[in-house]
Amino acid sequence: MRRFLLSTAALIALSCGTPAQAETKIELQRFFGACDADYGTVTDVSKAVGECGIITSLVNKFEADNPDIDVNVTTVEWPGYDQLNAQLASGAAPDVVSMHYSAISDYQSRGLIDPVDEVLSAEGISPDSFTDAARDGVTKDGKMFGLPFDNWTMLFHVNLNLMKEAGLVNADGTPILPKSADELIAQGKQFKEKTGKPYLVQIYANETAAYTRILYTLLQQQNSDFFADPTKIKLNTPEAKAALEFMKKIKDEGLTTTGLDYAAAVTAFQNGDGGIAVNGTWLIGDYVAQSEKEGTPLANGYTVYPVPQLYPGRDSTYADGHSWVLPHKDRTPEQTAAIGKLFKFLADNDYEWARTGHLPSVKAVFDKPEFKALPHRENIAEIAQTGRSLPAAVQRQFPIQDIIGEEAGAAINGDKSVDDALTSAESRINDLLANL
Repeated sequence: MRRFLLSTAALIALSCGTPAQAETKIELQRFFGACDADYGTVTDVSKAVGECGIITSLVNKFEADNPDIDVNVTTVEWPGYDQLNAQLASGAAPDVVSMHYSAISDYQSRGLIDPVDEVLSAEGISPDSFTDAARDGVTKDGKMFGLPFDNWTMLFHVNLNLMKEAGLVNADGTPILPKSADELIAQGKQFKEKTGKPYLVQIYANETAAYTRILYTLLQQQNSDFFADPTKIKLNTPEAKAALEFMKKIKDEGLTTTGLDYAAAVTAFQNGDGGIAVNGTWLIGDYVAQSEKEGTPLANGYTVYPVPQLYPGRDSTYADGHSWVLPHKDRTPEQTAAIGKLFKFLADNDYEWARTGHLPSVKAVFDKPEFKALPHRENIAEIAQTGRSLPAAVQRQFPIQDIIGEEAGAAINGDKSVDDALTSAESRINDLLANL
């Protein structure tokens, strides 16, 4: 009896000395990279830099503010959909998953993700609080199927130091950017002659997305309605041929880097190996940080702009975005409430995420003095109006991106004619869409 009492007393003492465990656990799966070594314990989000650092610190801060909620984070390789598909098939999906707007139709059309309207409403989050581009990105059949987190697009990241050397800077210090396809070729030649380096730094190896995003942008600028019917694509058009021939000419004239994968292209621009990096919004924060370091190739010489309007149809750039979706599964009321709190926290801290370079999803962030004070944001703010995605009803957008990228790459590298590449891309995509 005495031994039992002692054991009980010991247990009571142990329990009193142990911190309370989180009452509700939610599984969150995301891309954006892994950086626990640098940010695994950081809760001051203002100290974080880059996508990985900021999202890691945001989740840390949320958990610190909500000790009764445990957010178990799994990081997957970009874009993570193969893993998600396997989890859905086995009935082991996470509670919250990062997802591109362009992928939502595939999952929503099959009932694999749930609407978030009631979750947002319970936290007082109105759909009207989001920008049109962000809200439209997650809205299908009149319901929101994700918390909009941002809008992103490809940009012209500019090394002003090299542009000055090439004589391509205005009197006020801003870069002289092309206003047509012909001007881009002419400026590219001038840049190469003056600096001995390629005008553009592009991702050409182990990559399909970059080709496709630029092709979409050039088609939009020509007012090409290539997905007028969301179940069929039209690429055997004068607009598509002009765009792909232009992309091929850039390579043929030696005006771009070649053979660089994503990581190598990011580093090449940072190292001063070319004038303009054609890459995403998410790199602004990292390149600004580099420009603030003395002795680097970007020191006091970095700026960024949208992809210029190179065709007279309209000013447009292909845009997508990131969201947080709810895979279809059973959840306790406590888990649903915890997810609502997390979504409210992420929406309230959309400014912090916008420091990556992505455009905010929450309208009010655009009016914040601290957002307006971020470097170069006035240069890219127009994308909130000029950014356009594919029609919401288009399914299989990631496989379509791969097909177009493969065929465009074959044409640009001379393995196929432009006409054959466009014919093949159109045929392959329409076969895919006809057999959903």
